[in-house]
Amino acid sequence: MADYKIFTDSACDFTIDAISERGLVCLPLTFRFEGEEKEYKNYDMSITEFYDRMKAGGVAKTAAINTESFAEGFRGALEGGYDVLYIGFSTGLSTTYNSARLAALELAEEYPERKIVCVDTLAASAGVALLVDMVLEKKAEGATIDEAAAYAEELKLKIAHWFTVDDLVYLKRGGRVSPTVAFVGNLLGIKPVLHVDNEGHLTNVSKSRGRHASILALAERLGKTAEAGSKVYISHGSCIDDAKKLASVVEEKYGFKVQLITDVGPVIGAHSGPGTLALFFVASER
Repeated sequence: MADYKIFTDSACDFTIDAISERGLVCLPLTFRFEGEEKEYKNYDMSITEFYDRMKAGGVAKTAAINTESFAEGFRGALEGGYDVLYIGFSTGLSTTYNSARLAALELAEEYPERKIVCVDTLAASAGVALLVDMVLEKKAEGATIDEAAAYAEELKLKIAHWFTVDDLVYLKRGGRVSPTVAFVGNLLGIKPVLHVDNEGHLTNVSKSRGRHASILALAERLGKTAEAGSKVYISHGSCIDDAKKLASVVEEKYGFKVQLITDVGPVIGAHSGPGTLALFFVASER
């Protein structure tokens, strides 16, 4: 039975060190700022510079990974005698997964003795990271590639994503809220509480008055639906103090340990903006 490599993409928001520590292969989506030709991969620019540029009015645009890039990445593992399990960014938010699937189909003819399995997580940011980590644990326990993929498919719709943003202008740019809602919401200090649904799309669920209330609302969702003993991950867009405050509420009020606090990288941050705060855990349902 062949060993296998686990691939993901930079929408998972793992740091470079986290990727290396886990033995993952992480393929990068790219971004650029309007008015510039230069294209960046996630780790070409520091997260501080990225958000500073957004705060100064810069508008970032992202691009999915193409089929050729996936084929090149997968081929390296296949030629090394490994099978490939790709756990990737939601099809509800990007065409990245479809590029991976097409690359897998092409390479199946070239490497008939090897196996390539692709899992659409219907997840984003540390929601992907959480699923990847749980699959890595299964692999460490001896799960085959098919068993690991089946586990990911079974688990993915239980990975809850709850998040809020500090400035509605970024959701307005992406068409998530209307210009009127964004203007009035910012004027009144309204903070939306959103989640990623079972189709992998961003969905506006409720509204809170003020940042503190929105943080409490995120934690309350965990208190109501999280499975006992769930891992809990937090990601944030240049708002570490708010991330720590959320972690404190989760741990002190609801008794869950936060295992990871990570930055929302450019792939997600370009669309949600600085001040994004997100909470991820295993729930009875999303």
